[in-house]
Amino acid sequence: MSCPYPNLQIGLILIKYNMDLAFKEKFTQLWSRFFGNAELPVVFYYADNVFDAEIVEPAQKWKCFIGELAKVRKGRSLAFDQEAVACGGGKKYLGFTNKLRPGFEYFLSCGNEDIEGERYLQSPGLVEKFLANAPWAPAKGKMIVFKRWDMLMEADEPEVAVFFATPDVLSGLFTLAGFDREDMNGTIAPFGSGCSSIIQYPLAECRNAKPRGCTRHAGCICPDVCSGKCDEFCTTHKAA
Repeated sequence: MSCPYPNLQIGLILIKYNMDLAFKEKFTQLWSRFFGNAELPVVFYYADNVFDAEIVEPAQKWKCFIGELAKVRKGRSLAFDQEAVACGGGKKYLGFTNKLRPGFEYFLSCGNEDIEGERYLQSPGLVEKFLANAPWAPAKGKMIVFKRWDMLMEADEPEVAVFFATPDVLSGLFTLAGFDREDMNGTIAPFGSGCSSIIQYPLAECRNAKPRGCTRHAGCICPDVCSGKCDEFCTTHKAA
């Protein structure tokens, strides 16, 4: 089975299959052949029981979940439950809750006397409409497990692959995302946080008959944890 793998910070949906080790090895060889030393993707899946990943301790202070993936990119396999995620947005977009902080519509827009606004959207009303239309799916297990591609075992059931890539790699992945499509919309660039872009948007595409890749530049959303060369892109095995 062939599969387009878009680049940069990428979320790739793999549709809950046990890991085919032959496919894993073939992808690794082809990745090295065509993308050289570009880093391998990170994948995730949900599980109730974890045996071969480090269970992350409950968060003691606020930190961005995307920053935690730096450890996975270096080869550590990590499993997060709801208590391990410090950010309220992270809890939501990882699927552990569908609630956000009170006044979030002001936080994302113009603010008020008590909340400093981030000004990503023009008004609280627009934020409310945005949230009403944004995809969300609950977590399918008690924990979400992240592994680098080469750390996958046969029993793993990866759903999404996330690529942290440079523009040249992104270009290749973007092209592959449209390789087997007759339309011009093989890739979309929806607005959202880093965690929504690599989790909820790809999972939403997985439910479509013809899933698309999802890409977004992460710099202005996560400037402290993503370099200027880091963007996001998501696609699915279903698109293969």
